[in-house]
Amino acid sequence: MGVMRPLVLNPLFAALTSLPGVGPKLEKLYARLLDREAPRVIDLLFHLPSGAVDRRARPKLNEVQGGQLVTVAVTVDEHQPAPRNRPRAPYRIVTSDDTGQTLTLTYFNAREDYLRKLLPEGETRYVSGTVELYNNMLQMVHPDRVVDEKGFANLPLVEPVYPLTEGLAAGNVRRAMEGALARLPDLPEWQDEAWVARERFPAFAAALRNLHRPAEPHDIAPETPAWTRLAYDELLAGQLALALVRAHMRRQAGRGSASEGRLRAHVMKALPYALTHSQQQAVDDIIADLARPQRMLRLLQGDVGSGKTVVALIAAATVIEAGRQAAFMAPTEILARQHLKTIAPLAEAAGIRVAILTGRERGGERESLLDRLTLGDVDLLIGTHALFQEDVAFHDLALAIVDEQHRFGVHQRLALAQKGEAVDVLVLTATPIPRTLVLTYFGDMDISELREKPPGRQPIDTRAIQLSRIAEVEEAVGRAMREGQRAYWVCPLVEDSEKIDLAAAEARFEELRAKFGKAVDLVHGRMKGAEKDAAMARFAAGETQLLVATTVIEVGVDVPEATIMVIEHAERFGLAQIHQLRGRVGRGSGHSTCLLLYKAPLGETAKARLAVLRETEDGFRIAEEDLRLRGEGDVLGTRQSGLPGFQLARLEVHGKYLGAARDDAALILSRDATLQGARGEALRHLLYLFGKDEAIKLIRAG
Repeated sequence: MGVMRPLVLNPLFAALTSLPGVGPKLEKLYARLLDREAPRVIDLLFHLPSGAVDRRARPKLNEVQGGQLVTVAVTVDEHQPAPRNRPRAPYRIVTSDDTGQTLTLTYFNAREDYLRKLLPEGETRYVSGTVELYNNMLQMVHPDRVVDEKGFANLPLVEPVYPLTEGLAAGNVRRAMEGALARLPDLPEWQDEAWVARERFPAFAAALRNLHRPAEPHDIAPETPAWTRLAYDELLAGQLALALVRAHMRRQAGRGSASEGRLRAHVMKALPYALTHSQQQAVDDIIADLARPQRMLRLLQGDVGSGKTVVALIAAATVIEAGRQAAFMAPTEILARQHLKTIAPLAEAAGIRVAILTGRERGGERESLLDRLTLGDVDLLIGTHALFQEDVAFHDLALAIVDEQHRFGVHQRLALAQKGEAVDVLVLTATPIPRTLVLTYFGDMDISELREKPPGRQPIDTRAIQLSRIAEVEEAVGRAMREGQRAYWVCPLVEDSEKIDLAAAEARFEELRAKFGKAVDLVHGRMKGAEKDAAMARFAAGETQLLVATTVIEVGVDVPEATIMVIEHAERFGLAQIHQLRGRVGRGSGHSTCLLLYKAPLGETAKARLAVLRETEDGFRIAEEDLRLRGEGDVLGTRQSGLPGFQLARLEVHGKYLGAARDDAALILSRDATLQGARGEALRHLLYLFGKDEAIKLIRAG
């Protein structure tokens, strides 16, 4: 039977365009604001206020300070339209109050007839908006509200302020939100009643109403019972979904793959160094998991260059010796080829047959590879998500290894595992994730950590330098290049705009090329896979010495000769991301340097963050600091690592509820594994609301 969404939720899953006043043009803007192609009513309701306007206190103009959001009563003194010869100049309206202080209202691209009607000279009006000090004069650009006495009587005294996107006015969002609140049904309570009473949580619908219609400005703080209630709902939905995935994986009996370890021994013998203590520990845990009849679900967390690929290969050798196959999936083609390069010589020494499958293998070559795979003539297949495609069939897949897991959601974890019978899953990540977040995203997994640096790794000299000294940095890079060294120069991604970043990276590339000639190359996210690989190959071969890049080089690129990493606008990057980038140097025998170019002046947090990077190269410590300094949204911001952030929960405030949500999920499933009881039925509503319905399907798919 198909899984049906409870009917009571239908109004919340209706398109946003079903709300009055939201047409196709606004829908496009909402899609950007809410980060969803076809936004729904629930997406808007989950767009919580970032602040509130308090109209209860009405300061006089002589009490107002710059940067304040205020509502003031003023008399309109005179209109100063833009001069005819400068139609783009602003339209100004001078107003004042009985303290003798003036406030200039400034409008751009304004229609004079409209403004004269809105603000008639000589009349009193209430204006609301942010006041700025400009040449020591108070001014307000495009007030949010302008009303007369009667209009003011009808204004809410406390009004939420929402994050906006260009083209959407505050009024649009407020009106749409009222429409959305009107559709909010009363839903069955899915939380434990005693817990709700103890925490003084309002019901789900009431919590949303409290936040969108605050009575006091502090009603919209993340610490309030209303917001905390919604955050806990989100944490519980996540933990319940992970627990269902785990139960589903565990329910399907595993098949033990035990072997004497001959192939493993060959791989280890071919290694140029001995395994570190934590690599050996991880190998032992994995071998024990593989021999058991339950399915393995293990996360192998290790810093850049800590040797995860080797541990993964040893795991693969174990199932291959038992006569079965392994698959190794990487997020990008560059990485898939990099893994092949690391693995091929070791596999050859052990007699393991390896092949690669990415979007690039086509036609006859692809056909023959797939035939060999089906017949069992390939032991280990490395590739990108091309491994999921319908026509890829294994002879007997025993182990799926997934690199940089956070780019693959729950359903992809399952898709790869469904390519065989009772497939064991090993996930690798080089993004050190703080403990609290590991529970959040990988609550369904056992965890191994690689803590040591592999032998031969050099410490990296990290320095922070003001952008204004960029010429000196270029000189230093030039000197190093003359000595035969290689360098990366990373340009930042400007939020939400690939075009601008590309322009920035291209401009920097042109400038460096003019200086250093053909030794400079460029690689960025919009290049085709083959072009990227070619640029990386030229750099690796030493044909070029300076590689200008957007962040496509962050994970897994291995050029031991590279000794300098320049990161431009380091203040815009996440700590974990800078740490990843920095890990691209210090891989050879030469002394390596990482230069963090920042734009002064730096705020306190930015200073603290750069200081952490200079003090330590321990990725786990850096991750914990990043969480403390910036909060979860940024540490896991899609820009930083591609991990799904939360919509409502703020881990720095609500993280303490994660353990409770995890225990709660375990308890729920131990009592009602298929969510058939009264609370179980209510919890199905919760899973739908937070987009975790994939998990509901697993209840039925035994």
